[in-house]
Amino acid sequence: MCSLIQKYNVPGPRYTSYPTVPYWDIASFSGKQWEASLRKSFIESKEEGISLYIHLPFCEQMCTFCGCHKRITKRHDVEIPYLKALLQELDLYVTLLAEKPTIKELHLGGGTPTFFAPENLGWLLQQIFRKAHKAQDAELSFEGHPNNTTKSHLQALYNVGFRRVSYGVQDYNSTVQKAINRIQPFEQVEKVTQWAREIGYTSVGHDLIYGLPFQTLEDVAHTIERTNDLRPDRIAFYSYAHVPWIKGNGQRGFKEEDLPSATTKRQQYELGKKQLESMGYKDIGMDHFALPEDELYMASTQGKLHRNFMGYTPSKTQVMIGLGASSISDSWYAFAQNTKSIEEYQELVGNGVIPVFRGHILTDEDTIIRKHILNLMCRFKTEWQQEDAAFIDKQAIQERLQEMQNDGLLIMDDQGIQVTPEGQPFIRNISMALDLKLQRKKPETKLFSMTI
Repeated sequence: MCSLIQKYNVPGPRYTSYPTVPYWDIASFSGKQWEASLRKSFIESKEEGISLYIHLPFCEQMCTFCGCHKRITKRHDVEIPYLKALLQELDLYVTLLAEKPTIKELHLGGGTPTFFAPENLGWLLQQIFRKAHKAQDAELSFEGHPNNTTKSHLQALYNVGFRRVSYGVQDYNSTVQKAINRIQPFEQVEKVTQWAREIGYTSVGHDLIYGLPFQTLEDVAHTIERTNDLRPDRIAFYSYAHVPWIKGNGQRGFKEEDLPSATTKRQQYELGKKQLESMGYKDIGMDHFALPEDELYMASTQGKLHRNFMGYTPSKTQVMIGLGASSISDSWYAFAQNTKSIEEYQELVGNGVIPVFRGHILTDEDTIIRKHILNLMCRFKTEWQQEDAAFIDKQAIQERLQEMQNDGLLIMDDQGIQVTPEGQPFIRNISMALDLKLQRKKPETKLFSMTI
């Protein structure tokens, strides 16, 4: 395994979209095209509803592992103006679609969603459900910071239909926590996990990270043991993405040599995966594990697992609308990202303008490649279809994947690709062989984190 790590530890995308953001054709994109693609897709898929992602960017302190768009402030007078802007943006989309959409999935991300007061979050959601219908089986979820998620937060969101929460745990070692500026004892995570269950949440998730500064194999083992004491329904076991050239000073709170080596990092993953599986968790896709009775695992066994900008979800909607500064939307035919400046975002929506500043219109080729990468990411396999012939060069893909096949990471034939259990940790590398944008133009500068 160590030799494979050395061979395949290269910069690569995480494929929350295809094409990946650095390869979007921004020059030929326009807001009018985006709006037309969204209307078309909404009409086609009206019955399945939409996904709604809401970005809440404020945090009271900087966590140095974080790669999200955020604003560090202790001023809470920013809350109401921002929430009003979110509702103004939703109004713009409802007007564009010419009818109230039905929300099938809704996720509050950040930043720190629980930066906002419980009563303000409750008010936001109440207003949203006046402007849009809520599907009877809608999945509503949010990211909770263990240090500032109160019982009032959990109750206020439960009251408007939330049943899933994920807590950012990362690691329980105090040295690691100090390095990433995220001090939170096990007892605090235990308390907020128990609160959620007492209130009635049916799915509690914990997010763990390996590859953090000063983190050892023993730290990973200890963190997973303590996590198992609380038995969350889902566990995201992420690789730390070290991209200080993109995220600036936020990821420069420690030295490069403080990070585990690529070999140690992969050993951390292998150890964690083995532990989690021995504890009864099922590997359902890149970085994600769930208990057998969890909806996400059941979706994976039924071939219904989907992946979008919100991560893995148990069902697919063709339309995903992102509200808030920096949010990304997906009409299935196009991607669009909102301006990252909070002030510009609020000004644009206040003036009746959908605040998109860049995007990409998918070509027929993009749509085909996206389908196959999604299949690999969600099912660890994909099958060639007759419609692929104009865009899929099976011989070229075979040549790019031959070495991985020789290494036992996959099986490829004229029918398609099957990733082996040994190859699942290398799913990003395998997907890169299908990424025609990447194959045609390798990045000239650092764009992506290492795959391992």
